[in-house]
Amino acid sequence: MRIAVPVNQGKLSAHFGHCDHFALIDVDTREKTILGQESATPPPHEPGVLPAWLADLGVELVLAGGMGGRAQQALNARNVQVLVGVPELDPETVVRAWLQGELPSGLNSCDH
Repeated sequence: MRIAVPVNQGKLSAHFGHCDHFALIDVDTREKTILGQESATPPPHEPGVLPAWLADLGVELVLAGGMGGRAQQALNARNVQVLVGVPELDPETVVRAWLQGELPSGLNSCDH
């Protein structure tokens, strides 16, 4: 499974569409391990662009602090799951916590 985490300054970005890059982390969900990680610079932020780009990269889950409703719908339409309200921690910590079923999530920090 491939997980995308929007990143600013080494930590999960509070806003999905305004990150420096995405950490793309490949995991084995059965073994609950990280298999590999790469960084990808997103295309310019415009409605609908990021969901299509992430889906084309093989992403199946996005862990984010905040994300607008249209972006969530566009990702879901491409069979990409979304979890918002994730704390601003480094990407590996976030993914390891998700693999263990221990990732705290809260309110969507995006209001559009």
